[in-house]
Amino acid sequence: MHGMARRTFLGASASAALVGGAANARRELTVYLGSFTSGDRPGAGLQRAVADPVSGRLDVGDTIPGLPDASWSVFSHDGHVLYVTNELTDGRIAAVDVASGAVRNTQPTHGEAPTHTSVHGQFLLTANYGSGSVVVHPLLDDGRIGEATDVQTHDGPEPHAHQVLPDPSGRWVVAVDLGADSVYVYGLDTDTGKLHRHSQLRMPEKYGPRHLAFHPDGERAYILGELRSEITVAAWDARAGTFTAGQVVSTLGDARPPENYPAELQVSADGRFVYASNRGHDSIATFDITDDGDLAFVDTTPCGGSWPRHLTIDPTGRWIYVANQREHVVAWLPRDPNTGRLAAPAGTAAVDSACFVLFERSSR
Repeated sequence: MHGMARRTFLGASASAALVGGAANARRELTVYLGSFTSGDRPGAGLQRAVADPVSGRLDVGDTIPGLPDASWSVFSHDGHVLYVTNELTDGRIAAVDVASGAVRNTQPTHGEAPTHTSVHGQFLLTANYGSGSVVVHPLLDDGRIGEATDVQTHDGPEPHAHQVLPDPSGRWVVAVDLGADSVYVYGLDTDTGKLHRHSQLRMPEKYGPRHLAFHPDGERAYILGELRSEITVAAWDARAGTFTAGQVVSTLGDARPPENYPAELQVSADGRFVYASNRGHDSIATFDITDDGDLAFVDTTPCGGSWPRHLTIDPTGRWIYVANQREHVVAWLPRDPNTGRLAAPAGTAAVDSACFVLFERSSR
């Protein structure tokens, strides 16, 4: 890439190095970092890094070549393959062999600017933001991606599908569309790979739903509104395949920045806390989850850079990593697993046009 040296991917064997003495050994965690290769300051696409679970320090390593605008990634069920969206005008999805770093194959997403992908059984689901559609690809036995079996385009004059994922029960496919102000629920025929529209939760006009995250109990979801800086708590009925909208809470507390566009949210594994990134206010919002599943705003913490596009909790639960796209860094913030509270960023690593952070499943 322009302005960046590219090195050969060395494989997963080096990514599980043990550091420290015999009396104080600790296992480094393998991390994949996505970045945009287009724009004024092109990133590398997809890079591997290692994180120290004690200090939080992130050391950026090698580039996996051939993955432009790598904006989202997800592992196969067995963790041997990484599926990567290439957020191009002519969208593509790639299957990467984790052990070797080689691209096994790619397939077109039959749409523009894919921003999210997820694995659902033997299928790969991908959201095309630019064309407002979701696409289904079968996964072959060797982890490669088969030819698409279905493409569904959402309603409205300007749909922008931003996320698609299975619900916790595995019975439904949920698609979040920012432009259509809707969350769609589909059934998936596993024999044909075809989607069938089942229900639709219509959000308020100009809400801009971007992503949602399910609570571990599978009975509610938290829907992030990019255009209103809000989170809506929605009850989820897996038997009926329907959402019911409830509480709405700001991602900013009392803050009123000139502009703000929340990008990502995550629920802690213990189901006690929610975190959301604020692009504009450049902060991470922390919420307690109450006994009834609603959210109680706690505070915001500086994100360690500018334009936090993505955040993730590390496998130890002691750190949150934030991809600050416009600051060109990934920051790590200390997290208290008991209280859920965040502290000021402890450090940053340079990653041009950073947009995504994913910990390797074998590190968990």
